[in-house]
Amino acid sequence: MKKTATLLLIAFCLALTAPAAFAAGNLDIFIWSEYMDPEVISDFKKTFGVNVRLDHYESNEEMMAKLESGGLGQYDIIVPSTYIMPSLKNKGLIQPLDHAKLPNLKNLGPAFTALKADPGNVYSIPYQMGTSGLVVRRADLAGLEPSWKIIFDPSSEIGSFVIFDTARDALGAALKYLGYSLNSTNKNEIEEAARLLMATKKRPSFLGFDGGVGGLNKVMSGIAAAAQVYNGESIRAQEEDPEVHYILPKEGGEVWIDLVAVPKNAPHANEAHLFINYLLDARVGARLAAYNHYATPNEAARQFVPEADLNNPAIYPSGDLLDNLEYIEDLGADNNAVYDEAWTMIKAN
Repeated sequence: MKKTATLLLIAFCLALTAPAAFAAGNLDIFIWSEYMDPEVISDFKKTFGVNVRLDHYESNEEMMAKLESGGLGQYDIIVPSTYIMPSLKNKGLIQPLDHAKLPNLKNLGPAFTALKADPGNVYSIPYQMGTSGLVVRRADLAGLEPSWKIIFDPSSEIGSFVIFDTARDALGAALKYLGYSLNSTNKNEIEEAARLLMATKKRPSFLGFDGGVGGLNKVMSGIAAAAQVYNGESIRAQEEDPEVHYILPKEGGEVWIDLVAVPKNAPHANEAHLFINYLLDARVGARLAAYNHYATPNEAARQFVPEADLNNPAIYPSGDLLDNLEYIEDLGADNNAVYDEAWTMIKAN
């Protein structure tokens, strides 16, 4: 009896230390710049004894190119947007998730367990949700029309500006300004949007194509007056400088969801699942949302999100603003090629 009790005590102690013992190792995360709360990483390290390394990219296309050129065995976590998921799956670049290791999946809102990009969260879990629009630098927004005119109409510009350095984002903004869907498969509409971007490139006020962080930094430093950005980046910048404002153009734009997935040959898949489950914790999900100022897909986390963020239409848009937003969709190989050709033409001219 005494021996049995001793064995039970040892088993109990091992159970208490199992997470740290199981997880001790490394975790390599490939993620967008300035998209992960450093305190979330440090707390994960302390809790589970995992050494976390971060590497960054500025576009989905850059991330996928890195995976295809040897990154499959280099990273454990990636953060793709929904529209790139079909390509990641079709090319065999990601692996199915082990739901038995993700008990916090229950915290997701129902809409986020049935995403078109990954029904049933077979390969991914949603990370954050947001929009893309314009950041401008001025004392106030009085008299400024919330429109893509700020960058596409020379008579409406407020100074120099920066446009996203990705085909679907840049062409999508031009398509919305012209009154079309950002998922248009009409070649004439896509060509019209390409011509608009080429004409825009030739204006002296155009400072170039850049990532969201790069464009925002140019606005923050006073080099540019406007830039195409993601809403959370702009809202964080406004905390530092009240003259920085986020605009969701009246013509509409992109609403997006970023996901967390595990590359096919991830060297630390167990640690990756542990981290994903950690992100799905209600309080961790709220911390991420508060840090990034993006909407959280974690329904259990909403009660812990700052009320100011929940009531901010730049984070949780509603009404007409929401009606004019679209998800960027994978349009199939033939239509994707049309966008790639248009983008090549834009960059070359």
